[in-house]
Amino acid sequence: MFKLIVLDRDGVINEDSLFYIKSPAEWHVIAGSLEAIAKLQHSGYNVAIATNQSGIARHYFTAEILDSIHKKMIAQIKAVGGHLDMDDIFVCPHGPEDNCECRKPKPGLLLQAARKFDVAPGEILVIGDAMRDILAAKACGATAILVKTGKGMETLKAEIDVPVYADLAEAVDSL
Repeated sequence: MFKLIVLDRDGVINEDSLFYIKSPAEWHVIAGSLEAIAKLQHSGYNVAIATNQSGIARHYFTAEILDSIHKKMIAQIKAVGGHLDMDDIFVCPHGPEDNCECRKPKPGLLLQAARKFDVAPGEILVIGDAMRDILAAKACGATAILVKTGKGMETLKAEIDVPVYADLAEAVDSL
């Protein structure tokens, strides 16, 4: 049914921080998430990441530092048998006040991923931890899953009508 799985990054793949992930040293994987990505790929799914990174607009880190964080993530995914390219990571570098089309909850990043992988939005499953992930999925006609890691427990306080799993590994196991 799904041809593309789009993952949020902070709070789904790696531990989130209220103070932003500003360096590779601050990027810490959530147990089981990298293996879950490899499992998706071994099951025939394409995998992409869609991530808001307003820390760039706020001058907390540069695009080059973000690239080094993503290279660390890619290397760790490869170490567990998965594969991800830099161009499989879709980033919104803008701040909330920029009113861009790519910042979730708007669907711009998901639509970019759909074009890259040549899939219809209805063929996308979005796995996120925040309401903005769910809203972005709904805005373009994709399906969403919520995980309880990251902001997930806070997101559960709102009324949501999507499946909920403990973490990325459990969500992937359900597929």
